[in-house]
Amino acid sequence: MLVDSPPEQRAAAAAAPPARRGARAAGLLLSAAVLLLVALASIAIGAKELSLAQVWHGLFQDSGSYGDVVVGERLSRTVLGLLAGAALGLAGAVLQALTRNPLADPGILGINAGASAAVVTAITFLGVTSLRGYVWFAFLGAAAVGALVWFLGGSRGATPVRLALAGTAIGAALYGYVQAVMITDDAALGRMRFWTVGSLASATNETIVQVLPFCVVGTVLALLLARPLNAMSMGDDTARALGAHLNRTRALAMLAATVLCGAATAACGPIVFVGLMVPHVVRSFTGPDLRWILPYSTVLSPVLLLGSDVIGRIVARPGEVQVGVVTALIGGPVFILLVRRRRTAQL
Repeated sequence: MLVDSPPEQRAAAAAAPPARRGARAAGLLLSAAVLLLVALASIAIGAKELSLAQVWHGLFQDSGSYGDVVVGERLSRTVLGLLAGAALGLAGAVLQALTRNPLADPGILGINAGASAAVVTAITFLGVTSLRGYVWFAFLGAAAVGALVWFLGGSRGATPVRLALAGTAIGAALYGYVQAVMITDDAALGRMRFWTVGSLASATNETIVQVLPFCVVGTVLALLLARPLNAMSMGDDTARALGAHLNRTRALAMLAATVLCGAATAACGPIVFVGLMVPHVVRSFTGPDLRWILPYSTVLSPVLLLGSDVIGRIVARPGEVQVGVVTALIGGPVFILLVRRRRTAQL
């Protein structure tokens, strides 16, 4: 499936009038305000309800009370949700542009599967039991699969179809390996079941410090690729005529998506549908211009992730439903709706 709009419409979108650009900028500011509200809700809502005054006190006037401790714990969880959500949304938007498939997500290149396979290997064969160990193994697994997909997809001769096929094949094989190991090792199953669902509950300041550099580097790289990816969306010949370096852009896009998705998966486990839904929805009101899709995805993806985390805490009090379960429950029907809309539009 290729991008929705023909090259003429994409070129027109890139040259949008000032009034439309102003509306997009205002919408981005509004999205940032919504994100701030959701972040405050993430700190205030949980097994113990906190008022905005308590949240403020815990953030800026810490005196060691129970409420302040709760705020501190939820703040780490919220910050990790912000980082992971932005990383997944950006990775999804970049991969949709790279593969020219508006329904692609980070799982299409097998990156999530690589992280999962590395973690289950570390647990089963190397005896790793801490989240700190999971983070680095997961990231290395994601990076290794990203490099392998790039190699099997043709390296310098890589095309969107080759990359998608290589990623799908490798992902299927690795998920089979993960399931086989977990079924035959009860100890690995017990330790992996929490991580593989996808959760923010184990967020710590140490985890944030570990993944923050990767998130920053991946975000900057992805945002810098907006213009060359825009050119590539018009077709390889047109992109070359516009001066785009196809192989370099594809390699850097693969690198950005791998770093972003690898960092998010390492810290939280494989969380599905965030990288699929948000860029696709954003495209419906920004048009195909990646100079707007990428910033909007960076802001709105954490809204979905943190919002799902808050919902998970509310529906199962005093316990909680892990955020990966909530995003899957939301994402399944939304994905079906998106597919039906595309099919209707093509008829």
